[in-house]
Amino acid sequence: MKLGVLQSSFSQSAEANVAKMTDGIKKAAQEGAQVILMPELFAHHYFPQAERGESFTLAQSREQHPFLHVFQKLAGELNVVLPVSFFERDRTSYFNSVVVFDADGRDLGIYRKAHIPDGPWYEEKYYFTPGDTGFRCYDTIYGKIGVGICWDQWFPECARAMALLGAGLLLYPSAIGSEPQQAGSLDTSAMWRRAMVGHAVSNSVYIAAANRVGREGEMDFYGTSFIADYTGEIIADAGGNDDFLIATELDFTAQGQFQAEMGFFRDRRPDLYNSLLGR
Repeated sequence: MKLGVLQSSFSQSAEANVAKMTDGIKKAAQEGAQVILMPELFAHHYFPQAERGESFTLAQSREQHPFLHVFQKLAGELNVVLPVSFFERDRTSYFNSVVVFDADGRDLGIYRKAHIPDGPWYEEKYYFTPGDTGFRCYDTIYGKIGVGICWDQWFPECARAMALLGAGLLLYPSAIGSEPQQAGSLDTSAMWRRAMVGHAVSNSVYIAAANRVGREGEMDFYGTSFIADYTGEIIADAGGNDDFLIATELDFTAQGQFQAEMGFFRDRRPDLYNSLLGR
């Protein structure tokens, strides 16, 4: 399977951002990409950097959403798998969600972000209810994938759960950049990658993250979207480039064989892991 990852800056216009991602998907498909990952909440600037009541109006129900059908149709027309990030309203609850469209346009279901950050410029607990879907593995036409969302990528339990469900590729749409509370404006880009590369190694799976880039309000998003193989090697890197596509071939047969040979799942001791189930 060939994986494509889109890294981009975004404007205040949802229509322009959706059009930009549509163009990026078409370009990636022309280059042979069969699964294409976009950044988190790409339809707007990253609104959770501040607590503003009016931002709740950006949320839409899954059934009445203004652009999900655009990507569902595109997935079927281009024969590509599209995990699509959106701000979801479900009656009185609000979620940071991803819906996965298979390469024939089928809706494979939704994942709601499980881990919700709260801190300066990442005020997500003000907006989002913790996800209630659990972690998932999507059996797409091209292979089995898992999808987490941004802050999920720091938690080894999330990656392990998706790998245990059979995912050979873990995808993380992201929106991460400057950390204003830290003296000297801590650059987390290296540790951000190291955390996910650790998931690749300890689960023997492919990992990819799609981040936004550029200045939005008070924040600078650092990009550095990447794809790592099941040994933890970075095999594609977007750096700090704007409007950038990275794409590479993935070999799930080799990944599955390597995973079996390493024995991490053979030697697990879930009978000793009860301490993980409490605070």
